[in-house]
Amino acid sequence: MINEIELTTTQEISAFKLERLRATLAYLKVNSPYYQKRLADVAVEQILSFEDLEQLPLTTKEDLAAHNDEFLCVPKDQIADWITTSGTLGKPVSFGLTKADLKRLAKNEARSLAISGCQPSDRIQLMVTLDKRFMAGLAYYLGAQEYGCATVRVGSGSPGLQLDSISRFEPNVVIAVPSFLLVILDYASDDQVEQINRLIEKIICIGEPIRKSDYSLNNLGSRIREKMPNVKLISTYASTEMATAITECASGMGGHIPAELIHIELVDEMGKQVAEGQVGEVTVTTFGIEGMPLLRYKTGDVCVKSSAYCACGNKTERLSPVLGRKKQMIKYKGTTLFPEAIYEVLNGMDWVTAYVIQLATNDIGTDEVTVCVSVAKGLEKLVAVDKLNYSFQANLRVKPIVKILPREEIMKLRFLPAMRKPIKLIDNRVNDLS
Repeated sequence: MINEIELTTTQEISAFKLERLRATLAYLKVNSPYYQKRLADVAVEQILSFEDLEQLPLTTKEDLAAHNDEFLCVPKDQIADWITTSGTLGKPVSFGLTKADLKRLAKNEARSLAISGCQPSDRIQLMVTLDKRFMAGLAYYLGAQEYGCATVRVGSGSPGLQLDSISRFEPNVVIAVPSFLLVILDYASDDQVEQINRLIEKIICIGEPIRKSDYSLNNLGSRIREKMPNVKLISTYASTEMATAITECASGMGGHIPAELIHIELVDEMGKQVAEGQVGEVTVTTFGIEGMPLLRYKTGDVCVKSSAYCACGNKTERLSPVLGRKKQMIKYKGTTLFPEAIYEVLNGMDWVTAYVIQLATNDIGTDEVTVCVSVAKGLEKLVAVDKLNYSFQANLRVKPIVKILPREEIMKLRFLPAMRKPIKLIDNRVNDLS
């Protein structure tokens, strides 16, 4: 399922992608009401290299929210499925997928399974939802069917049902949000954990990074590995807007960017492309989408790119784990950090049973950070606070405000009525500090 172009040379891949880019630009100029206005003075034939992309306008989340319908390139009666974003950083945005887009989605995820080392004979338990207008569960289901795998569609939640399904259907691959997998492992009996370790060979982790910037496992990944020492952990990066998954191979050295489906720039504050190895905001141009293709769309995620040799033989560029989200950047007591750094500390403490981070603007106009946690029974609150303060100081050089709350209260904060998925960050700051 991997396009043969990815196994050729970097020069051939670049030429192939440039052709795909120019086809996208031509399509947008004819079919997109939004981009017709933005590209009115742009001649497609003038785009001779990926560096020339800097001549083209950037697209933001705010643009998508404010002009949602104008991004649609086909009549609504040609839409086969409607998707919405989660709205984590703002108003949810709708995306319409044509039948061709659904086939593209299936091809994309089949490629992801192939990249990760899965086989068509695998049996995959999907611990991601197919409902609530989410793309992830639909994408992986379509991809597994395209690739030839059997699926066990359990969806998210219900640790008991997840364990029953593992016992009943004996999957050898799991696709799940890694923190939820830890919930299942903690819920399981010793015999059930033993069965999981006997059956599950590979976990494709979505929605949360399991690696640090140097590609070693972070605390979340390490805790899974501790309970499942022989399992192969595969990291992915995707979003509804991209309609593309970027999946790492067995080498675990970054996700291979699909040459046929997407081009990724990493840009600085001015929208200029950063040099390889430097941190920049992930900015995507999608290829081959009929319904709502995007041009130079700024995701808000911060990563690093690499074109170094990979042992798997794939010559495409690779993307690092997400280092943070620009809109969520915190400036606290003279230190700049991302919530991911706080998650990493908390994920390293197995006695922290649940957490949520609250951001606010204090009375002098600076960021205030409160970490609300629930802890294991038997651990005194003062002892827990001391442990947390020590770890925060050692790892972050600053100590957020710590509140110890019952797990029930934490879960109420994580599952807000307006949100379609659990959250770990509540950002109530007055100003946009992006």
